[in-house]
Amino acid sequence: MIALDRAVWPANATLSETGTLSIAGISAPELAAEFGTPAFVLDEDDFRARARMFRDAFESAFAEIGSAAEVYYAGKSFLCTAVARWVIEEGLRLDTCSGGELAVAARAGIDGPRLGLHGNNKSDAEIARAIEMGVGRIVLDSLAEVERVADAGAAAGRRVPVMVRVTTGVHAGGHEYISTAHEDQKFGLSIADGSAMTTLRAVLARPELELLGVHTHIGSQIQDAAAFEVSARKLLALRAQLYAATGTLLPELDLGGGFGIAYTAQDSPLDVGALARALADVVEQVSGELGLAVPRISIEPGRSIAGPSTVTLYSVGVVKPVTVGEGDVKVRTYVSVDGGMSDNIRPALYGAEYTARLANRSSAKVKIRSRVVGKHCESGDIVIPDIDLPADVVPGDLLAVPATGAYGRSMASNYNLVARPPVIAVKKGVARVIVRRETEDDLLSTDVG
Repeated sequence: MIALDRAVWPANATLSETGTLSIAGISAPELAAEFGTPAFVLDEDDFRARARMFRDAFESAFAEIGSAAEVYYAGKSFLCTAVARWVIEEGLRLDTCSGGELAVAARAGIDGPRLGLHGNNKSDAEIARAIEMGVGRIVLDSLAEVERVADAGAAAGRRVPVMVRVTTGVHAGGHEYISTAHEDQKFGLSIADGSAMTTLRAVLARPELELLGVHTHIGSQIQDAAAFEVSARKLLALRAQLYAATGTLLPELDLGGGFGIAYTAQDSPLDVGALARALADVVEQVSGELGLAVPRISIEPGRSIAGPSTVTLYSVGVVKPVTVGEGDVKVRTYVSVDGGMSDNIRPALYGAEYTARLANRSSAKVKIRSRVVGKHCESGDIVIPDIDLPADVVPGDLLAVPATGAYGRSMASNYNLVARPPVIAVKKGVARVIVRRETEDDLLSTDVG
């Protein structure tokens, strides 16, 4: 077997001496022949192992300081009924942020107390549904939501457990679109301007609400534990201020998610065990300095569980060398695949970087500068802007792009009325469809003429 970068590829991905990629014992050509391309191929054992890794690391680290930790899988990264069940089976809880995600959780048979509901603009129907399901927490994102959720709880005759999402001023996660705790953005309530404290007091004034704690989410694809440590300190300070002002000691802090993964060999994903221990140390130290009991902690990994577990398998179509200028200087070779921005919008949306490799064979040919592009009517429909691929790539070859489990399928669209790909779960030599490929009938089903 030829070695694959274990930080980038799923744990059960292998490469034969002839260059054939296999995942969980099933080769890429076999998968393509049975299920077609493009397709998301999800290594179930890898997904489950990553979920357990977060659970074990955080439970252990916080038990050592006399506290506890809960891990919520962030369903926005990728959610279907099978994945929802895996998450619960591995001892995690599930974070949702829409009525649709709640519907998937309900179909999967997940008990309400193991669910949370996020969202900066929840509808009345979503709030009512969450209360009816008995979710374990609703994360309030504005002062106006205090009254709306309290009134909905009163109408249902239930006391609603809530957290308040705050912005800590910690800017992390690279691109502006995935940094979510600085002041000038749509999420949460600012600690700096006092709106967080105002909202916490408003919650305490409504007996229909049970205030569990405060929540923050500082960004995505974060590869430096220091940002989480700074954020934890700010939440602990806010907790102490509320206690001094009201006598209420919040039992829980939610530190959010955003833990980075490796998309390419240049990325350095966070060590989960080290992160858990570092955060436990900070929580213990700062709580001691403030003279307060250590709170429970919750976190919300999504990308770091789903992302590395999945590979997108494409078929190569048109291969087009491009030359410009005097003397016909070759610029690069465009390698078109049968998907693109409809199944992976992240490169077009905020310049996300990926790698790829031939999945059906090896090649002794020299590698040449290439650009992997999709089939959509946009010049920005680029999967990988610059990558060295063998010079003999031809139509019909299979190309595999790793680390696409987070946000590939969940952000997929029907642009150009292209049907969305299936998700194929593979485990110990067995493949099964957990999300089927869309058909043209699916596309036409909502077109009422």
